[in-house]
Amino acid sequence: MKINVMDKLLSANDAWAEENRLLLRKHGITMLNIIGSPGAGKTTLLEQTIALLGKTIKMAVIEGDIATTKDAARIEKMGVAAYQINTGNACHLDAHLVNTALKELINDVNPELIFVENIGNLVCPAEFDIGEDGKIAVLSVTEGDDKVEKYPLLFSEAEILVITKLKLIEHTNFNLAIALAAFKQLNKKGEVITVDSCSGEGFASWIDFVQDCVLVHKIAECFK
Repeated sequence: MKINVMDKLLSANDAWAEENRLLLRKHGITMLNIIGSPGAGKTTLLEQTIALLGKTIKMAVIEGDIATTKDAARIEKMGVAAYQINTGNACHLDAHLVNTALKELINDVNPELIFVENIGNLVCPAEFDIGEDGKIAVLSVTEGDDKVEKYPLLFSEAEILVITKLKLIEHTNFNLAIALAAFKQLNKKGEVITVDSCSGEGFASWIDFVQDCVLVHKIAECFK
């Protein structure tokens, strides 16, 4: 029987993901994996979240990028610890890389909440479990409403879909009804929140979601 390279990679990754889950549970930490295209607004979403929740929830961010530390610098400027992972040519973060970051953040910061801003990509990050409590799919209106159907794995696995840059929708051909219908077709239980990070529109629902998952300490109930 042949076992291809991808099967071996995923098997090894799953073992590290389970290790991460045990580590998170031991320390009572919630970890949310934010996945979206380059320019979808992931870092801006985090900046606004930190501004609104940074004084009530102790958080940290794992930043995944192929190169540079630009996003981590933005997070640190907000007063939150950021652990930078540069992957070179790899298009996703794997559980082993995240494990190293988790151990350092737990030792240095001991946060209640860790956001992982995965590398900008709608495909590979969705394939690799990193031990997170939930995947957060981020889609901007500037990308087009067809992306949900074109990249089904992420949107079928996401616990929540955050549609960003809402104020720009009138300048695009993005059809919100089409995107929502496609998401619900793939994901019967997933929640959808529309936000504009610059104006703050829609953030009350997003903040409520994050607070419920962290403060109630009932991750399994949050992500049924």
